[in-house]
Amino acid sequence: MRNLVRRLSVAVVMSLSLVTAGLAADATPHRLALHVDQNDPAVINLALNNVTNVIEYYRAKGESVDIDLVAYGPGLNMLRTDKSTVRDRIKQLKELAFPGKMQFSACNNTKVNMEKAEGHAIALVPEATIVDAGVVQLMELQEQGWSYVRP
Repeated sequence: MRNLVRRLSVAVVMSLSLVTAGLAADATPHRLALHVDQNDPAVINLALNNVTNVIEYYRAKGESVDIDLVAYGPGLNMLRTDKSTVRDRIKQLKELAFPGKMQFSACNNTKVNMEKAEGHAIALVPEATIVDAGVVQLMELQEQGWSYVRP
């Protein structure tokens, strides 16, 4: 009888281990890195459409997703207060995203170079987060296992 109880206990523990491992596999975080390096309304809107679709897809599944849209080079214009044609969309996406899960990364290298070329400080939309280098941000996200999409 004791042997039977021991075997059943081992079987239960093993089954729980398999179930827990299966749940852990399903809990893999969804993380998307996109970049915009062109001041082209079609490219910018495509990237923002991608973000919207991904957020809505995972929200419908009851899952969250981290998204980092990295803007550098001419693409930084999408995050400039004086040149952005998508300020309202950026604000809406930040509000639509899961809390703390949407980042608009602005390349500081590009910002500094634009400021030198234009001779004045550049203001960014409040939703932007300045990162040292946009390309490095993308590299590091990919090294951490983020999925990368170039719209």
